[in-house]
Amino acid sequence: QVQLVESGGGSVQAGGSLRLSCAASGYNYPIYCMGWFRQAPGDEREAVATISPSGGSTFYADSVKGRFFISRDNTKNTLYLQMNKLNPEDSATYYCARRMRAYESYCGLARAEFTDWGQGTQVTVSA
Repeated sequence: QVQLVESGGGSVQAGGSLRLSCAASGYNYPIYCMGWFRQAPGDEREAVATISPSGGSTFYADSVKGRFFISRDNTKNTLYLQMNKLNPEDSATYYCARRMRAYESYCGLARAEFTDWGQGTQVTVSA
């Protein structure tokens, strides 16, 4: 059974940084693309960043390029999201997700391709 558990959310002032973690279990973690998505109240869930199974390829939403960095540790079955230069528009619940199929090198940013989700962690950025 796939389990994804996010942590690291919290409240921060604009310009600050946070690091999110996602602990994965119940499946062969190193062979799947993983991703971070976010959802603000009243908005659709949107992709933030995804990463290939090896970690060699990463994909970012334009809104976070150069500020957020996704990484993974396949020895610890853990996914990370380093978020820098946060602004109030980044406030949302952040979700960790696993892509549907294994052994893919192109992960993309399509939400429909990610079918297993964590419960989310809240990030609040104040002006």
